[in-house]
Amino acid sequence: MLRGRWIAMLLLCLVVAGVFAWLGQWQLGRAVESDPAPPGATEEVVPLTSVVEPGAYLPAPSIGQKATTRGTWVPDDFLVVGSRFNGADEGYWVTGQLRIADARTPTSIAVAIGWAPDERTAEAAVDRLSREAGAVVEVSGRLIPDEGAKPPPRTDPQRMDRMSPAMLLGRWHDADGLFVYRPFLTAAEPLGGLVRIDSPAPIEQSPVNWLNVFYAVEWAVFAGFAFYLWYRLARDAWEREVEEIEERGAE
Repeated sequence: MLRGRWIAMLLLCLVVAGVFAWLGQWQLGRAVESDPAPPGATEEVVPLTSVVEPGAYLPAPSIGQKATTRGTWVPDDFLVVGSRFNGADEGYWVTGQLRIADARTPTSIAVAIGWAPDERTAEAAVDRLSREAGAVVEVSGRLIPDEGAKPPPRTDPQRMDRMSPAMLLGRWHDADGLFVYRPFLTAAEPLGGLVRIDSPAPIEQSPVNWLNVFYAVEWAVFAGFAFYLWYRLARDAWEREVEEIEERGAE
């Protein structure tokens, strides 16, 4: 085991184990740095601009955060989204474009205003909200990430079954040069005779990211395996040499 090639392989194992140890330490650091927000933080109503900026992704600790903002509804941009559940009941959401007040550049956020049990009720709410739009209002609710776009069925190209601000933007009016928030708000108080959307508080996460801890342990095991592999190879070579010497001595 003291021969040059085995010493060189041992040095190589030391380098490999050092890299694995560094990766394990990095994973452990990620587990510590990714602490969730303090318990109950999402239930405090804060200004929208203090949580996320237009065009930015919603940080994981802020998913479900209660936020508030002021703006005006764009009359022609109340749209219906299907396949929405309130508890066990399937129905529809009525959504609207809220043009943020006092923004330096035109900025909007999509708002899920309320739930309806059928499409007829949802369309009636759209007509009512379009007639009443115009005044500056304050809207509070939970911030929810974009659900992602989904192509509509061929039988109904206007149907939407995902709450996606990106999809809504394609149907909004006066959208040239418009800044849009990626997440949307589920309104705390419904309008237009709609039912309040069931939007419970997010489940509080563990203060430790156990997945990263598991990865850190894995890297430590890999580092140990590097030394074990060197030991087994060197020992097997030594045992073969001993056997050869014994065979020559017997002859």
